[in-house]
Amino acid sequence: MDMARKGASGADRSSGPYVLVTGGLGYVGSHMVLELVARGHKVVVLDDLSTGVVSALPAGVPLVIGDVADTAKVAATITDYGVDAIAHFAAKIVVPESVNDPLHYYYCNTVKSRALVEIAVRTGVRHFIFSSTAAVYGDVANNPVSEAALTLPRSPYGRSKLMTEWMLEDAARAHDFRFVALRYFNVAGADPRGRIGQSGPNATHLIKVAMQAALGRRPSVDIYGADYPTRDGTCERDFIHVTDLARAHIRALDYLRSGGAGGTFNCGYGRGYSVKQIIDVVKKVSGVDFEVRLAPRRPGDPAAVVADNRLVCARLGWRPELDDIEQIVRHAFAWECRLVQGRHSAHSLRQR
Repeated sequence: MDMARKGASGADRSSGPYVLVTGGLGYVGSHMVLELVARGHKVVVLDDLSTGVVSALPAGVPLVIGDVADTAKVAATITDYGVDAIAHFAAKIVVPESVNDPLHYYYCNTVKSRALVEIAVRTGVRHFIFSSTAAVYGDVANNPVSEAALTLPRSPYGRSKLMTEWMLEDAARAHDFRFVALRYFNVAGADPRGRIGQSGPNATHLIKVAMQAALGRRPSVDIYGADYPTRDGTCERDFIHVTDLARAHIRALDYLRSGGAGGTFNCGYGRGYSVKQIIDVVKKVSGVDFEVRLAPRRPGDPAAVVADNRLVCARLGWRPELDDIEQIVRHAFAWECRLVQGRHSAHSLRQR
């Protein structure tokens, strides 16, 4: 089933070029769609609705409901909309889940991506932006970590993403096809204007989990290991605002369309915060002293991962605009409050 929402301009569906955004109703993908629309790009979203939220779709943006591995549907969408670029966000992203079910992750993240890349090459799509991850690095010997560092992922999630990077590199060598792979560090926050955010109730991201505890949606927050070789014994991560990350994708698109050679780039701010530090910031912003429990380490979690972002700044001209951890948490908390208020309103209506 396809859903098309025509904007006020009444633009023809067949006009182009369009950007195809896979997973465009998910957390990062939906923020990318907002940024594309704000800059006047033509966008079509492909999403299977497994985790995406239809309300995240801006008016006027067509939605194709389907799977990235449905080659006939993807090919038809590319042809119908005159797509010249793909931004690929559709994926499974939970590290512990990938350890428990690796074959599912290799299927969803690698096999399906391979099908999408094949269709892109076959239909003449020359520009491809891939949502990769810092998990490809594994246990980092030196922080901040650069793109030249060894890639020794500890989890099937990281391996599934690295394998897709390899496929893109090989496809670019063999075909008239260029790509940018953006290795995300820890994505957090929400649209500064409060339009969208991280909506999934079962998210595993630390800031989301801590805010749910602050708002009474969870009984507590677990710290998975406090004996790491870090400043306070808890894992350290580089947190990047989701809107800054979406803008890095815009830079990547402009770079490819202007003839850039492509490449792989870290997306982070170059500074790390520990789990304990993040929990303290959430408590400060929310004003709630929620319960925190110590739990065993999780498999696949490296001690510390911080980005060296000099390459993305130099090559793509990206500049962080929202690099403030309290601001990131404030934007995320405002969105979480909206979600809670929406659930309460819906519950009240059902009781009438």
